[in-house]
Order: sequence, then structure tokens, then C-alpha cells
Amino acid sequence: MSTVKNMLYTEERPLFMSDGCEVISCTFKDGESPLKESKNITVKDSNFIWRYPLWYCKNVKVFDTEFGEGSRAGMWYTDNLFLKNCRIASPKNIRRCDGVHIEDTEFTDGVETLWACNNVTLKNVKTKGDYLLMNSENVYVESLELDGKYSFDGVKNVEIRNSRLITKDAFWNSKNVTVYDSYIFAEYLGWNSENLTLVNCTIESLQGLCYIKNLKMVNCKTVNTDLAFEYSTVEVELDSDIVSIKNPISGRISAESIGEVIFDDKNINPGDTEIIVKKR
Repeated sequence: MSTVKNMLYTEERPLFMSDGCEVISCTFKDGESPLKESKNITVKDSNFIWRYPLWYCKNVKVFDTEFGEGSRAGMWYTDNLFLKNCRIASPKNIRRCDGVHIEDTEFTDGVETLWACNNVTLKNVKTKGDYLLMNSENVYVESLELDGKYSFDGVKNVEIRNSRLITKDAFWNSKNVTVYDSYIFAEYLGWNSENLTLVNCTIESLQGLCYIKNLKMVNCKTVNTDLAFEYSTVEVELDSDIVSIKNPISGRISAESIGEVIFDDKNINPGDTEIIVKKR
């Protein structure tokens, strides 16, 4: 493996089509696409300042590296991408990639990041920005801190654990999502999704969990949550009170108490939903 160390690059494509290269303590300034079409590369303690640093690459490992505000759309069409202890300050990063593993990393401007990716793992990641992980599939998430609207739109086959999601319209149009031991603050949570399962979660939502086919909640708590479950098929077990539920299609809802039950759609039969109030 060749090594490039302590270099400052200012031209376009300075390491184009590198193969088997280790990049250490380098700065890529001004020039676009510095490592485009490269493979089997390792980047350590470096700084990408300008656009498109890692496009059409394969087998890339990046450690202790910063992607500056100007490195927009930094990693697209790249497969087998591993990032650890990085700081990414540019939006629209990591799209249409297969085999993405990210640990101990922060996206300070994570707008429209991780779109249309497959086989994604996130561990100890912090991100701020809207539309995270749109249309991605086969995703495992552990210890994610998210502050951003419209997250997980259109995702499929997702598992999330021990995370804190401050969001809006999360999990819209999703299929086969399971969330464990997490806190979710989200208006209009889960609309138009299918097979959404929440286990040991705390949910705070305005008019959330509606228009869902096969919603399952196990040992969950709701806080300030109202007008929930409209037009959803449900199997819900809450270890808390809930402010109100409205027009569930069918299934079962169990809660400590329910402030209000609303059936105002004549096309829905209230008898198709079993409602259990634990506190009498």
C-alpha cells in the first residue's frame, strides 16, 4: 500500500483512481473530486474542504477526518464505506451507497443525508438536519441523536435502538421498522407506514401514529399525545395515559387511562377496536 502524508492539494482530482493508498494528515482544498474512482483506500486525520471528495469509490475507510462546509455531496455512489470519529459539516452527504458503517461521528449539517443507501449501520451518531435516510433500506441504528424533520421517509427494513429522535413526520411511507428503548418527539409520526413496531419507547406526538397498516406498540409510554391512531390497524399496549385516540380502524388499544375516545367517521365501526382502560 502506498502512503501519502502531510500534503496540501489544491488542484482537481489530485488522487484520481488511486488503488491501495493510505492518506494521512492531508488537506484537500479548492479542487473538486480529489479521490474520485478510487478503491481500497484509508484516510486518516485529514481535511476535505471542497466538493465531491469520494465519488464512485469502493472499499474506503476514513478515520478522525473533517469534511468542511464546502465538501457538499461528499460521498455518492461509493460502496463499502466506513467512517469513524469524523465530523461532517456539509449537507447532502452519502447517497446511493451500499455497505455504509458510521461510528462516533457528527453531522453538523446533515440535511438530505444518507439517501437511497442500502445496508447501513449507524452507531453513536449525532446529526442535525432534515430528511435523514430517505428511501434507504436494511438499516441498523444504535445510539442516534437526531434533530431534524421528515426523517426515515420511505425506508424499509430498519431497526433502531437506544436513540433520541427529535423530529417531525418521521417514518412516513416506511415498511418494516422496529424501534426499541428510544424517545421519539414527532408530530404526525408514522403516517402511511406499514409494519411499524415500537418497543419500550416513550412517544410524544401531535396527531401521530395515523394511517398505519399494522402498528404494534409494546410497553410504551405516551406524553402529551392526542388524536392518535386515526385510520390505523393497531395492537397497542401503553404503560401510561394518553390524551385522546381517534378513529382507529381495528385491533386493540390498552392504556392506563384515555382522556377522550373519538369516533366521528360513520364508515368506521367502533366495535372493531377493543379499548381497555386499566385504571378504573
